[in-house]
Amino acid sequence: QVQLVESGGGLVQPGGSLRLSCAASGFTASSYAMRWYRQAPGKDRELVASISSTGGSTNYADSMKGRFTISRDNAKNTVYLQMNSLKPEDTAVYYCNARRSLVEYWGQGTQVTVSS
Repeated sequence: QVQLVESGGGLVQPGGSLRLSCAASGFTASSYAMRWYRQAPGKDRELVASISSTGGSTNYADSMKGRFTISRDNAKNTVYLQMNSLKPEDTAVYYCNARRSLVEYWGQGTQVTVSS
C-alpha cells in the first residue's frame, strides 16, 4: 500500500529546531519530486519546500529560506525537513507530498507547535 508517513513534529520554543521525516512505502520515492506543505488552522495549505527526484535542486518559500532545509535519502526512501530558528507563525500541520506527472500522494501530517 502506498504510504507517506510524517514524523518528528512536536512542541518547541521560539528559536528552537525540529527535524521532520517523511518515510515513503509502497512506491519508489526516488522517481518523485518531494514537497513539504503546511497548513495552519483556518488557512490554506502553503508550500514550504520542494526537492527534485534526485535531490539535485531545492526550492523554498521566501520566509523559510535560511531557516529550513529539505533533503532526501533515496536509499532510505525518506525525505527530511530541518527547521531552525522556528517562529510561532511556523505553527501548523506539516504534510509530505510526492508528485510525478499526474500521480500525487499525501501523508497525514505531523503537528508542529512553536510556543513559549
